[in-house]
Amino acid sequence: MEDVLRPLIVIGGTVALTLVVGWFVDEVLRRTDARHPETPLWGLLRRCRLPLLLVLSAALLRGSYDQAYLARNHTKAIGQVLTLVLIGAAAWLVVRIAAAIVESSYSRYATATRDPARLRRVRTQVTLIQRVVSAIVGVVAAAAMLLTFPAMRTVGTSMLASAGVLGIVAGIAAQSTLGNLFAGLQIVFGDMVRIGDTVVVDGEWGTVEEITLTFLTVRTWDERRITMPVSYFTGKPFENWSRGGPQMTGTVFFQLDHSAPVKAMREKLHEIVQDCAAWDGRDWGLAVTDTTPSTIEVRALVTARDADAVWTVRCEVRERMVAWLRDEHPYALPRIVTATADPASAPAPAPAPAPAGNPEPQDEVPQRDRGPADAMGR
Repeated sequence: MEDVLRPLIVIGGTVALTLVVGWFVDEVLRRTDARHPETPLWGLLRRCRLPLLLVLSAALLRGSYDQAYLARNHTKAIGQVLTLVLIGAAAWLVVRIAAAIVESSYSRYATATRDPARLRRVRTQVTLIQRVVSAIVGVVAAAAMLLTFPAMRTVGTSMLASAGVLGIVAGIAAQSTLGNLFAGLQIVFGDMVRIGDTVVVDGEWGTVEEITLTFLTVRTWDERRITMPVSYFTGKPFENWSRGGPQMTGTVFFQLDHSAPVKAMREKLHEIVQDCAAWDGRDWGLAVTDTTPSTIEVRALVTARDADAVWTVRCEVRERMVAWLRDEHPYALPRIVTATADPASAPAPAPAPAPAGNPEPQDEVPQRDRGPADAMGR
């Protein structure tokens, strides 16, 4: 009877105590979050309930499993497994807590800050900090798991003795990875590019969607993803349209006839931008920027709040201006002037001069009119 009751008491008590403590902690966090809605930390910490329950149950079982007298021949193996589970659950809990703290700090900063550029900068930095913390916790947890094995402790001494050689070899082998790692830190804390920035890379226009320790992802306007190492942004030039503010200035060029009504076009452009919801109202203009023997080049200038909006304004100005010129001023569109040649007015060809010493040349059949017999001298 004791062999049955003892395991039930140990395992059942562990489960019951874990559930009670987990419910109590969750209830405290819920009430604290209700009293302080301005601080999202308490609500975010409630996401740590599952790893917390796992840590509690693993810790309680690790301390009391030998009292249950289960699998007495495998006591050491069970203890090893519970230790590994406890280390992994503790690492998971630490990562969740760190993520909650980072996300709460960012949310409070986003509420108090109205500058989109500064907000994107802080978002990029806290995201990278969260990834670094997760990586460090994972490495420490993996090392702690390995050190629980007696064989690994013995190997550890020899590994430390050859750490210098291994460090040199690892540094040479991971040169590219380490370069990307330091490039990622330089990008984030040097404020070169941020999540949400509009960039042009290798002729591709898009928005920075993700920045990690080793690579960066750009989402293009047609929803493609371009992934490249972060070292690219520290070794090659690129365009950052969001640097210093997202406002953009766009241009539309028209190739027109010299008789184009420039003044009327300027008034029409003002009417178009006023009707366009994407125009931010900062500036507009129209001017003749170049001329050729057959056409003039007219440039329309418009502004918008960001790259997407300026593209919309440019397309609308181009479409409506061309339609207006076609309907109201068709003579302003570029034309190619051609004239039909009159065969009667063409001058007659001059006669060929006669050969010397033969005042009366005989008629000959032109070479092109000769037949095969004439060409052979028959």
